[in-house]
Amino acid sequence: MSGQKDIKLLLADVDGTLVTQDKVLTYQAAAAAQELRDAGITLALTSGRPPRGMSMLIAPLKLEGAIAGFNGGVFVNPDLSVIESHLLDAAIAKQTLQLILDQGLDAWLYTEKEWLIRDAKAPHVARETWTVKFDAKIVDSFTDAHLADAVKIVGVSDDLDRVAACEKLAQEKLGERASAARSQPYYLDVTHPQANKGAVVLTLAKLQNISPGQIATIGDMPNDVLMFRKSGLSIAMGNASDDVKSQASQVTDSNQDEGFAKAVRKFILKKTK
Repeated sequence: MSGQKDIKLLLADVDGTLVTQDKVLTYQAAAAAQELRDAGITLALTSGRPPRGMSMLIAPLKLEGAIAGFNGGVFVNPDLSVIESHLLDAAIAKQTLQLILDQGLDAWLYTEKEWLIRDAKAPHVARETWTVKFDAKIVDSFTDAHLADAVKIVGVSDDLDRVAACEKLAQEKLGERASAARSQPYYLDVTHPQANKGAVVLTLAKLQNISPGQIATIGDMPNDVLMFRKSGLSIAMGNASDDVKSQASQVTDSNQDEGFAKAVRKFILKKTK
């Protein structure tokens, strides 16, 4: 595939890709990041997480590239200063919230700086707090002011079929006015239409003054397929579904078996051992 011989930047998903199931950045993953840097290749991150929720990775990875939080809803520098952001339209945010609640999912709302929830004991709140290393703000309800500042709205449920059905319904009802895709089987992320991982590739190409073909991407979820389609080299994790794997140029091992580090060395740095 064109672009593979001249990769200038690797754009990596975080959960399910860069870190293990226990959200640990392994020694090998950090070492592979150093090897990329030594080869003059920038490592950039994109995730459904807020930028703050990736801050613990900045120092160990010695990140120099932009970080795309909220699937591209907010781009920040490694010091977390904002480069650009894409807020949801307030009316779309309101419609999204109603759609999620009507389908029986819990809803979270993220602004540039805050994570808002209605119930501290709701599914995945404790896990997410541990993952992103900061606490949610509990509100009685999401006000018009909250909706006007929304960067991302998340539908949450352990009924995975319900989340998948809600994803299809959101895509059908919101159309091109928002981006709706699962970032985990139990999370439906709804963001500005330009806040998707495909657009992240194009934005990073512009910021780095390189072509999208000089960007490699690596991920594991359906929302990562959007960045696969825009990049010169795409790598699916071994823990990805068969559908996601079928849409990548290469497949590596799982995030439990150093898939990120192995992909860097085999497909990008072309190390034979």
